[in-house]
Amino acid sequence: MKVLTDLFREWMPHQRWFGGKGREWADVSEDGFFLDRGNPVLSVHRVRVEYTDGHKETYLVPLSWRDHPADDLSAAFVGAVPNESGESYAYDAMRDRDATPPWLIHLVNASTIGPMHFHPAGVAYIPEGLPGDIVSGEQSNTSLIYGSEAILKLFRRLEPGLNPDVEIHDALRRTNNQHIAPLLGHIEIDDPDPANPPATVAMLQTFVPNASDGWRLATASVRDLYAEGDLHADEVGGDFAADSERLGTATASVHADLAAVLPTEPAGPEWYTRVAEQMAERLTAATEVVPQLAEHADGLRELYAAVAASKEPVVRQRVHGDLHLGQVLRTATGWIMLDFEGEPARPLAARRELDSPLRDVAGMLRSFDYAARHMLVEQPDDPQRAYRAQEWAARNRGAFCTGYSTAGGLDPGGESPLLRAFEADKAVYECVYEARNRPHWLMIPLSSLSRLTSRE
Repeated sequence: MKVLTDLFREWMPHQRWFGGKGREWADVSEDGFFLDRGNPVLSVHRVRVEYTDGHKETYLVPLSWRDHPADDLSAAFVGAVPNESGESYAYDAMRDRDATPPWLIHLVNASTIGPMHFHPAGVAYIPEGLPGDIVSGEQSNTSLIYGSEAILKLFRRLEPGLNPDVEIHDALRRTNNQHIAPLLGHIEIDDPDPANPPATVAMLQTFVPNASDGWRLATASVRDLYAEGDLHADEVGGDFAADSERLGTATASVHADLAAVLPTEPAGPEWYTRVAEQMAERLTAATEVVPQLAEHADGLRELYAAVAASKEPVVRQRVHGDLHLGQVLRTATGWIMLDFEGEPARPLAARRELDSPLRDVAGMLRSFDYAARHMLVEQPDDPQRAYRAQEWAARNRGAFCTGYSTAGGLDPGGESPLLRAFEADKAVYECVYEARNRPHWLMIPLSSLSRLTSRE
């Protein structure tokens, strides 16, 4: 229906989850079906976008339909479509509370609706009949919270194959790991090409109430330190080091259980060579975007060369893939790790590859640096703040490594060329991101590269 594809062409580029912002569309097509014919009617659409550079993406767009405009849903309005009696009004169904109960109803019933299949995990109560409230601020996905019991995450960009977030949560369920939110079910949709496996549409997990976001807790600790003119990081009331150590312990626990229930493989010389080559390629591409990286290039390439020549014993396994303080929650009983789908911009097959657990460690160490230094952006020339930021980062990085090595037997606090290179590679990525999105934050990863390449 051309009127519908025209609506998607106009509406989608303004949505936070749309990954093709700034790219020119060459073509758009869609196919859809009705998921629920109640009031409002709920339809689900696969929208295929082809860009002028030849790249293609498929997005999942649920719509709710009403006979009359809904004033309270004006922010969710997609557009109007002519019908026999006038017009039907389409809304973003994830923002229309009246359209959210069918997702859980169909999961409870293990329904198949058109090409969509609902798979309950069969391990816990699913709150059938409750409406879902959207989680604001998300980007690549959209989540709904149902009461205080469950959270549904809709994967907006579709790729054939099981999403790693579902796969890993399902595997960890067998270990009764205490550092994840249990999987309650997932939803798949058949690929138009029968040769391809179904794509994961959504997953339902137990909601973790009264939890605190790791990033917010860490940055509150940094603010406490900055407010105390004469105290060191270990003397401030908001010291975060004990939490950082427990987070290291939780990370090691998850890694150990992943290695126990999913495949592992010793890393050979060819893996080290490939990792080093990929890092060098990313550096070359990043330097074109961020010319300031050139002054660090020689030191970075030395790091990468050390990885290529490394004899460090590494067992490759499934990992989180995008671990940072924003991906963890602290509860009354400990830390919970979220979002095991990996970096959403990478292809699904790449996110499912076996990797070193040190990549997750490096991601968290980079996150401690960000938490410590983000307030320096406001006062970049304050040497006292810079000293205190470095002190906080070093204390919490060390505490995390202590917790990780004590629980996992692997010591990330030693001189591992691979860990240092993973950190540097992440910082290079951060430089590109900040240059494109928050240029005034570019100083954060650049200063970290100075540390990483000077071996301080």
